[in-house]
Amino acid sequence: MVQALNLLRDQIDEVDQQLLDLLQQRIQLVHKVGEVKTQHGLPIYAPDREAAMLAKRRAEAENKGVPPALIEDVLRRVMRESYTSEKDSGFKTINPELGNIVVIGGRGQLGRLFVQMFTLSGYQVDVIGKEDWHKAPELFANAGLVLVSVPINLTETVIAQLGNLPENCVLADITSIKSAPLNKMLVVHKGPVVGLHPMFGPDVPSLAKQVIVYADGRGGEQYQWLLQQMGIWGARLHAVEAESHDKAMTLIQSLRHFTSFAYGMHLSQEDADLKLLLDLSSPIYRLELAMVGRLFAQSPDLYADIIMASDQSTAMIKRYHQHFGELVELVESKDRAGFIAAFERVSEWFGDYSEEFLKESRSLLQQANDSRRS
Repeated sequence: MVQALNLLRDQIDEVDQQLLDLLQQRIQLVHKVGEVKTQHGLPIYAPDREAAMLAKRRAEAENKGVPPALIEDVLRRVMRESYTSEKDSGFKTINPELGNIVVIGGRGQLGRLFVQMFTLSGYQVDVIGKEDWHKAPELFANAGLVLVSVPINLTETVIAQLGNLPENCVLADITSIKSAPLNKMLVVHKGPVVGLHPMFGPDVPSLAKQVIVYADGRGGEQYQWLLQQMGIWGARLHAVEAESHDKAMTLIQSLRHFTSFAYGMHLSQEDADLKLLLDLSSPIYRLELAMVGRLFAQSPDLYADIIMASDQSTAMIKRYHQHFGELVELVESKDRAGFIAAFERVSEWFGDYSEEFLKESRSLLQQANDSRRS
């Protein structure tokens, strides 16, 4: 039995080695694709091409008796690595006559990412930190883009100091609230203005498929090159009114981060045995716990700023607290019928999204379970 098993395992090892050789070959081809895309200014992410390729591979897998979901999982992971590799080839410069780009706060984590992306795109990028303001007049003199990347509580103060930019210079920020910074930029600067919000953290390996929200301020034609440049990076651009953005962020960011903070605080006050929780957890609870723990591995200043960003955020958190209290009363009174009725109302409100989220989460949970080491 042992001899037969070892023989089969040796054959599996040989197949694995062939897979490694093919992956190496694919990565080399991806590098060549990246060079062609750079030369012609093509985005690294082509959704139509990706969808068509996955559909074709799934059909071929089914014909070979291979589970279609398996080949899709493998290819999606390979493509994620491919997008990172393509970035190494750099990107076409959309606006070569721009002048220099100045990133205020470019030594911060997110600021550094944009410095890197603009540098890979062939622009002259200068960075201003709080110790560099004496250099600002010289750097601003030929600036084609000034990007503000500072903490939320400092954004408007910094913008207020930008009244002497060249008239054709694009002024933008990458803050997670938009109305107040955008209005401040419009008052201070008479040229093109756009508010940006990257919906990702600084640790992303590639901007492929990442969402960047933009809120128009003034001079859309003059900052169009910037949107095109970010599109080449692979980002998905989403236009939104500043007020609508800020309202949505009270749910997407402020409330979501607050509930994670509150749950983490509760676990610590209960002195929960995290190892035991992980040992006993289902994939979905492990993933939820990981998302809470992820919060506490990052900057408390950042999350304090996000959660306390606006009166809108505070009001949303207070309404959540009220609704939470009402549900506690439902549970405390052991009103099972009331609980089920409330559950069904929410289920009806979610509509078809419930089934869509159920299917989407299955894949995430399988990945979480696959990576489990204990």
